[in-house]
Amino acid sequence: MADVVVVGSGPNGLAAAVEVARAGLTVRVVEAEPTVGGGCRTAESTLPGFHHDVCAGAHPMALASPFFRSFDLAAHGVDLLAPELSYAHPLDGGRAGRAWRDLDRTVADLGPDGPAWRALFAPLVENWSAVVDLAMSDLRRIPDDLVTSVRFGLRVLEQGSPLWNRRFRDDAAPALLTGVATHAIVPPRAIPPAGAALLLATLAHVGGWVVPRGGSQAIVDALVAEIERLGGSVETGHRVDTLDEFPRGTSILLDLAPAGLLRLAGERLPRRYADRLRRFRYGSAACKVDFALSGPVPWAARDCDRAGTLHLVGTRAEAMVAEHTVAAGRHADRPYVLAIQPGVVDPTRAPAGTHTFYTYAHVPHGSPRDVSETVIAQVERFAPGFRDLILATHVRTGAEMPDHNANYVGGDISSGTMSLRQFLFRPAPRWNPYATPLPGVYLCSSSTPPGPGVHGMCGQHAARHLLRKHFGRDYDPADLPRSRSGSR
Repeated sequence: MADVVVVGSGPNGLAAAVEVARAGLTVRVVEAEPTVGGGCRTAESTLPGFHHDVCAGAHPMALASPFFRSFDLAAHGVDLLAPELSYAHPLDGGRAGRAWRDLDRTVADLGPDGPAWRALFAPLVENWSAVVDLAMSDLRRIPDDLVTSVRFGLRVLEQGSPLWNRRFRDDAAPALLTGVATHAIVPPRAIPPAGAALLLATLAHVGGWVVPRGGSQAIVDALVAEIERLGGSVETGHRVDTLDEFPRGTSILLDLAPAGLLRLAGERLPRRYADRLRRFRYGSAACKVDFALSGPVPWAARDCDRAGTLHLVGTRAEAMVAEHTVAAGRHADRPYVLAIQPGVVDPTRAPAGTHTFYTYAHVPHGSPRDVSETVIAQVERFAPGFRDLILATHVRTGAEMPDHNANYVGGDISSGTMSLRQFLFRPAPRWNPYATPLPGVYLCSSSTPPGPGVHGMCGQHAARHLLRKHFGRDYDPADLPRSRSGSR
């Protein structure tokens, strides 16, 4: 019998399992789907030979999160490829904002708003690890670098308030920043999306927004290999329907949304805690549209063909209108579309001369609508002739998202709306957000701090709480032997 069971094999569940295994305990991971990875999988969803990322496609945190810095994906065979242009934001008239890995080049590119961009980001880029450690913490401890934390916090307050335009004179720089904020799938002028924007945009000027060679599946495959090397096991096609499946006293880490804990725990949860989980709010959805293309996207704006990621919505004002429309439960005529073109750095994703193209559009919670035509129109707006390149498409509506990942309730790929309350208190107001009232049962999904993204930190934080409380392991697992034989 394993010392610890992990239910769910998304990046957080696997990160938790790695932490447990590195602590010298036996760990068993069980996954309901036939493949591991949750939102970090790759599949030939359009045509044979075209490898599409199922949900997560670009990975700003793969080089930066404390968990992945200690894990070292490159040392585990994952080839992380960084486009020279981290992300771009096309505008009408053949213009675009461009966030290069080189901050100086970005500043020069932004013209009259270049100095404002430098003033906003230079202190954060210089101290990026402190920014990451703050943003990726469990939000329950005093930061080590108070100066950088204050700088970051003041910038978040500015960009999350009506002051957000005070630095800028043109429209490219504010659009460039708003496109990143809208990753949070909420109206972008608020504290949580502003924090996400400043973190991710900072990382665009550090290691870049990398894509793994061959697809995001490479990340989870490396995590699984490490778990198995350390004596753990990973089992797919095993749906857990009740916690009673496991012997009383088993330590359990759940890479599940609150709805999943409610389903598994039943009447075992105290009523007050269960009521809090039932009040947990899920947000707007994503409709994923993958394309197999006969050639590269013909962007009107210069250099967009060099960007790994693009945000297609137009100006900052247009992004606000689109996101408020979706939040109100209506489909936007011109929605926010996130696009990734991995072929910019990874030719293995498609047969020679062809390309994969990743998009998702924000849609209302639970939307069953196929918005592929709307997505095509939004791409065509900035890349005339795009439609002529399409060989095949694959659509997964918001309503269908839970079919491949039960944590995406109603198509919410953030596993809980990123309101200020749910940013601070995910999934319920508790000092230890990972612990449940059930002894030895912890949540480790994106529904806990620090929230969504492929960073592994929800899993690492939850596992360390469990190791400290139930196994007396009050130390950093990175200092432990890397195998049961004692070799490092």
